[in-house]
Amino acid sequence: MDSSFSTLIRTASHEAHVEAETSSFMSDLLGGRLGVAAYARYTEQLWFVYEALERGAGRLAADPVAGPFVRPELFRLAALERDLAHLRGPGWRTGLSALPATRVYAARVRECAERWPVGYVAHHYTRYLGDLSGGQIIRDRAEKTWGFRRKGDGVRFYVFEGVPNPAAFKRSYRQLLDGIRVDDLEKQRVAGECKRAFALNTAVFRALGDEFPLSA
Repeated sequence: MDSSFSTLIRTASHEAHVEAETSSFMSDLLGGRLGVAAYARYTEQLWFVYEALERGAGRLAADPVAGPFVRPELFRLAALERDLAHLRGPGWRTGLSALPATRVYAARVRECAERWPVGYVAHHYTRYLGDLSGGQIIRDRAEKTWGFRRKGDGVRFYVFEGVPNPAAFKRSYRQLLDGIRVDDLEKQRVAGECKRAFALNTAVFRALGDEFPLSA
């Protein structure tokens, strides 16, 4: 059996990952049963999470464990802001608001960035590799459902112009994970943090589902 660290965290978080992917909100969004307002609100919540991830990245660049994961070609905040300007208009910042579940999620990311760099890697992994994988399904559905120009404004978040070969990038990312120099106990803690990251994400989806229930 593959005993690599990347396999450990993928296996440990599989159930939580599936729960996030199959949330009612995401199922309704991908199924075209929700309007563009729900998509815009979801994009708004992503801004808070990535603000926490990327504002904390600078101080981690020199960290021996987290530093190699700080890759500018992954940064999403500027793309999110361009999407929000398209979705909400030029004054999008004035109406920006985080759901309580989003505030909890972002606070945990910041806490890890400030106090536990290896834990920050868990959030980095769950977000960015997810964007490069399942995120592309969201982009495709958004383009077809709401008529966004292919890989244009409204879906810029999902377009990694600095990653021309996502499959190769993901392989190299997993190699970085496998090369992390921490003991087995810490690896188990990181696997647990990956599960927590997916649970925090699911809580945001649940809150969005409450805000955008399907009409009977």
